[in-house]
Amino acid sequence: MAHTIKSHDALESLRLELRRGCLPLAVLSALREEQYGYSLRKLLASQGLEIDESTLYPLLRRLESQGLLRSEWREQESRKKRFYKLLPIGEKILHQLTADWNAINVALGTVMGHKADPTEVPEPSSTSSTITL
Repeated sequence: MAHTIKSHDALESLRLELRRGCLPLAVLSALREEQYGYSLRKLLASQGLEIDESTLYPLLRRLESQGLLRSEWREQESRKKRFYKLLPIGEKILHQLTADWNAINVALGTVMGHKADPTEVPEPSSTSSTITL
């Protein structure tokens, strides 16, 4: 039983690490169109990437401090909301990261013994649960 718990914990930890590495690419991609924090979380979740506020907002601040996106406070529906949008340099970085992601995908497919098809999205295993970041 202890071995099963350790392997489950290891699997969940590695899944979390894998997903965290993908988040900057997902956020930059989603911010090609202006979003506020909550709408960004909903958009990502609808695409299968649930993300906690405690992960998203520090990532947004880091991407902004790196000069990849801009943010501004605006009032909408009687509430102040912070809107985020990718800057032109962020678009260039996104383009390069996408190319890097595709190259990594192909290399992983080779290492794992099959040809990677970027258009093929495998179904999650029945033992996997949605990991919220």
